Amino acid sequence: MGLQLGQIVAALGGCLEGGDPQTPITRIAPLESADAHSISFLHNPRYAAQLAQSQAACVIVAPAMREAALAHGACITTPDPYAYFARLTQLWQAQQPPAWPQGVHPTAVVHPEARVDPSASVGPHCTIERGAVVGAQTVLRARVHIGQGCTIGERCILHPGVVIGADGFGFAKQNGQWQKIEQLGAVVIGDDVEIGANTCIDRGALDDTVIADGVKIDNLVQIAHNVKIGAHTVIAGNTGIAGSAKIGAHCSIGGAANILGHLQIADGTSISPTSMVTRSIHKPDLYTGIFPIQTNAEWEKNAASLKQLSQLRERIKKLEKALNALTEDK
Repeated sequence: MGLQLGQIVAALGGCLEGGDPQTPITRIAPLESADAHSISFLHNPRYAAQLAQSQAACVIVAPAMREAALAHGACITTPDPYAYFARLTQLWQAQQPPAWPQGVHPTAVVHPEARVDPSASVGPHCTIERGAVVGAQTVLRARVHIGQGCTIGERCILHPGVVIGADGFGFAKQNGQWQKIEQLGAVVIGDDVEIGANTCIDRGALDDTVIADGVKIDNLVQIAHNVKIGAHTVIAGNTGIAGSAKIGAHCSIGGAANILGHLQIADGTSISPTSMVTRSIHKPDLYTGIFPIQTNAEWEKNAASLKQLSQLRERIKKLEKALNALTEDK
């Protein structure tokens, strides 16, 4: 299986220079491991040194790297090589037969009152409960669970082990015991959403948990009941989002970050990995830290001071000792 360079440019655009459109490409590869039948890309100029050593038949580059790429051989110039690479992987994958065809695998369990679009693919051992809806061209990998009344939009991908619509963690304490709060809402997921393996999104207690269009969620993420996540936000693995938090659109949340319940995160906010968000964020910026969360610039200054804390402590001790000596002499 492969494509010619001319076919790639015809499908994705860009400008092929220094190469033959009929050159066959059988592999997409990193610069360092590419061979004479591979296409690669250079997104970060820091790796320009690898370009001269690469054996790639063609390299995708930005216009600023055109001359260096032509010195190596054939290149495709495009304003955003990384986005071009992403679309190339999609084109490449489209040449492959799907892991599972459209329709429902014989081992899947679909409630008679659920609705699965005929163009969707439901993989082995999936469960789709009563009243659930799975949209057109959506793919459920193996062992995905869609709870009662939950809605999955079009062109979504849910990887193995995803659980949509389990009960939210809701209990009321009475006389030293916990009374279950029945979770009466559902989960509504928009179009073009991708959810990584073993991620769990809980149903709402009363209102629905909502994941808007274009959201990308990594593996092992916990999203609690009644959370709202805005369009095109990306969330890395091991993140936990507590109940009723509202995450804006176009946010980036690093791995293992934690967001407390009932907080609001402004559109366009970025949160560094392992950060603990304990208060609402109303101004978009890059935020870092455990406690308290602060802008990244503030965190860097405080972190630099913290590294010198023991030295500053000793200096203060010496200054206090000298001040005491001066006071005693008087």
